[in-house]
Amino acid sequence: MVNTPECRPDPDVLLARVQGEERQKNRGKLKIFLGYIAGVGKTYNMLSAAHLRRSEGIDVKVGYVETHGRPETEVLLKGLTIIPRKMMEYREVTLPEFDLDATLCLHPSLVLVDELAHTNAPGSRHPKRYQDVEELLDAGIDVYTTLNVQHIESLNDVVAQITGVIVRETVPDRVIDEAAEIEVVDLTLSELLQRLREGKVYVPDMAARAIEQFFNEGNLYALRELTLRRAAERIDDQMLAYMQIRAIPGPWAVAEHILVSVGTGPLSERLVRTARRQADRTGAQWTAIYVETPAHHRLSKEAKEQLGRTLQLAEKLGATTVTLFGLNIASTVIDYAHQHNITRIIIGKTLRPRWQEYVFGSVVDQLIHYSGNIDIYVISSSDIIQQKIVDFDFLLPVTPPRDYLLCIALIAGITLIGWLIKSFISPTNLAMLFLLAVVVIAFTKGLRPAIFTAIIGVVAFDFFFIPPHLTFRVSDTEYLITFAGMIIVGSLVSLLVARAREHAFAAQARETETGTLYALSQDLSVAADTDSIIAAVTRHIREIFHWESVVLLPDEDRLIVHPAGTMLVLDEDEIAVATWAFQHGAVAGYDTDTLHGSRLRYIPLQSSAGVLGIMGVKPADPDGIITHEQERILTAFANQMALALERVNLVRTSRI
Repeated sequence: MVNTPECRPDPDVLLARVQGEERQKNRGKLKIFLGYIAGVGKTYNMLSAAHLRRSEGIDVKVGYVETHGRPETEVLLKGLTIIPRKMMEYREVTLPEFDLDATLCLHPSLVLVDELAHTNAPGSRHPKRYQDVEELLDAGIDVYTTLNVQHIESLNDVVAQITGVIVRETVPDRVIDEAAEIEVVDLTLSELLQRLREGKVYVPDMAARAIEQFFNEGNLYALRELTLRRAAERIDDQMLAYMQIRAIPGPWAVAEHILVSVGTGPLSERLVRTARRQADRTGAQWTAIYVETPAHHRLSKEAKEQLGRTLQLAEKLGATTVTLFGLNIASTVIDYAHQHNITRIIIGKTLRPRWQEYVFGSVVDQLIHYSGNIDIYVISSSDIIQQKIVDFDFLLPVTPPRDYLLCIALIAGITLIGWLIKSFISPTNLAMLFLLAVVVIAFTKGLRPAIFTAIIGVVAFDFFFIPPHLTFRVSDTEYLITFAGMIIVGSLVSLLVARAREHAFAAQARETETGTLYALSQDLSVAADTDSIIAAVTRHIREIFHWESVVLLPDEDRLIVHPAGTMLVLDEDEIAVATWAFQHGAVAGYDTDTLHGSRLRYIPLQSSAGVLGIMGVKPADPDGIITHEQERILTAFANQMALALERVNLVRTSRI
């Protein structure tokens, strides 16, 4: 008799499930009524379900429901308590919005909030309605809401390809993933088109145009399939969780892990969405990686903004984001993939002339060559012009005119010296003086001036030192090889020297960042009290960024600026933003998705004991951005401050 090993549930899976249930214990439950287009009956089904819950004795209230003038939907509002809408003034127009504060005050068991992807009016606490819903869930209130498939973030580009319409209002996939229940509201195409013709979706005079432009059968078939597939993926996730909890044998013994390599171009957002969809289909973990090369410091402000948006999108869609420094993108990505058991790499390929790939190399070709057993998925783009500009701007940074004047002056000086000694030295040896000038310029001024020096050096060498003199004619054709060699060698030397300068600059920048963090850690290690810790951090922020900063610590039931009398004065609105960041343990304010109208960015001081306080920074440019590098340093500062404050608190507690 053969003894089969006993199948036991994975303890890590069980622990994760228990921890997940513990987090959800006091949190409200979200139910999404998902449809593929307007008019399929999402709001109607939501109201019908609400009446059923009300008949069970549940306290149900209507937070925001849009009936679009449909009589059958308006009838279902009868018998339900409706929370009055909040009227917002914007550019002399009054906009009715969902009243989040009134709902939190009433605290019903279940609230209906229609149109999850809606963008709130300016001045609202959150820019998006799904953020209002998340706050309701955190308060322990169950929420019913509606959503169309085209508003799901990871499907945004797919919907745009199908319909030709770019949907601006989107909801992060994590909101859908965290929903307790998703109910697909489906309707056949013939029934939907009939409802449209009867004016039950849009008003009759718009029906024909809507059918022709957006509500055509091809679009509807595709959107309907997307909706059913997205719901099927959710069911598949639930099935896998069921099998894992009960230790049912399955194909997940070796898990997929997807790595998407992003850059500074707009194609990166498409890569992130593609990676998210592939991760959903395979149930894989996924990571977004950005390789910071020595040329990173030359990025334009727009490129840094694009990089920041891409990494934020990846985090919003559930990815782990990683930034690594490397001299070569392909080798850095492959090394990371081998170290973290990556099974699939997604990378973008901007279409550009073949000669550029021969000259500058191709990251895609290098990845494929060194990938081994790792699968490489290449996503193409036709954005030729932008890639060309990026390549040449990194390689040939703009140089001021005075540098070119210096090049001319240097060549003129060498020409004068060569003219004086030409009787004592051969022309071939004189060429070395001109190459020396190229190297000097490459070391001091960069690649563009060095190539310019090589060219005018060849011209001067030909005119003054090659017979017949003082002409551009060449009697001995062997000198043509000399000229070509001077230009080629000068250009190659210039390129190598310029790259060495780039690497040195990048190393210096990294050393500066590391030195800054080390200096702060040294100051915090000897800080004996809270005031000393805060003074050290605010001083380092002022020295590095030239920004003002402030720290707020809890005092009973409110936050106060510590120490008192700081130069940066906060009004009640700023205190309210800081309080929200403290209560939710999330970054808020300047250049974020939450309360972005604030003058400061507020960063929670997270420790093992919870949020100890808030660090607020005020950038010098009120309309600028906080770059990825700045955000990384600020986060490190906040973490170090939190550890120091926790240490001081423990010492104070032990003395009591």
